[in-house]
Amino acid sequence: MERLTPQKKVVIIGGGTGLSTLLRGLKELDLDLTAVVTVADDGGSSGRLRSALDIPAPGDIRKVMAALSDVEPLVEEMFQFRFRQSVDLSGHSLGNLMLAALTEITGDFAHAVREMSRVLNIKGTVLPAANQIVTLHAELMDGTIVSGESKIPSYMQPIRRVYIDPPNARALQDSVKAIMAADVIMIGPGSLYTSILPNLLVTDIQKAVLDSKAKKLYICNLMTQAGETLDYTSADHVRVLYEHVGSSFLDGILLNMAQVPPKTAERYRLEKAAPVMFDVDRLTSLGLEVYREDIASIQEGSVRHEPKKVAEWLYNYALRH
Repeated sequence: MERLTPQKKVVIIGGGTGLSTLLRGLKELDLDLTAVVTVADDGGSSGRLRSALDIPAPGDIRKVMAALSDVEPLVEEMFQFRFRQSVDLSGHSLGNLMLAALTEITGDFAHAVREMSRVLNIKGTVLPAANQIVTLHAELMDGTIVSGESKIPSYMQPIRRVYIDPPNARALQDSVKAIMAADVIMIGPGSLYTSILPNLLVTDIQKAVLDSKAKKLYICNLMTQAGETLDYTSADHVRVLYEHVGSSFLDGILLNMAQVPPKTAERYRLEKAAPVMFDVDRLTSLGLEVYREDIASIQEGSVRHEPKKVAEWLYNYALRH
């Protein structure tokens, strides 16, 4: 049967656990979905493979692919499986190793991602933000320069700015085309400096986001993050995005309106984190449409975006715009 109305094109830009969690909800809906994912990770299995094989970091890509896969649960579990017992393989994810192997076979990381997407029967499209190694650097408020995405939060110091090397890293044309054709572009959720901004610092992606006629939304983080966004309000998150992109490019922001339970908040306080304060007046003064919804849940003691609630809200937003 012919589709009466075309699918809404939604592009999500980010990385980390927050993005992959959200995509599990979005893949169930009737959307033309594209995820543009950071490759700046340099820690753990990703960092070891990146260093040994001179390939972009596969870890965030792997998580997103698992989230969007449509295979038997055991196959997804195998793809995400992390070796523990082997001395040589300890800490490596099987999915990371498979992406590394496919990169050597095909000679191209982006091609490897496309082929693995077919194997996993991905719902939507997964694209690396850049098809080369990208290193993230941070300049702290005291002038210290920290190199490496995994090292930045460990300094536990306020961040003045982040930047990437090489500064002229090129995006895939598929990513640029998807952003330019999108109806809605969603930024986040994810670690502000180390998961979201590395994507927006790729010149081609930044230009495409600014030039796209899509509605642009920021899904605000639920909690602050030690070593990155300590004491940041929602407007502080937006301010940092604007400073790095060089433009007030967002149309709206989605906030959670539910309170974090006191016991959960206390546990986060001990980790030098807290619920993000929602300064709606400042957001409105920045020209943003502010949306507040009950979109959070507690999972194993951690505050997470509820995938189905956010997905349903975003789907309805896309239909309206």
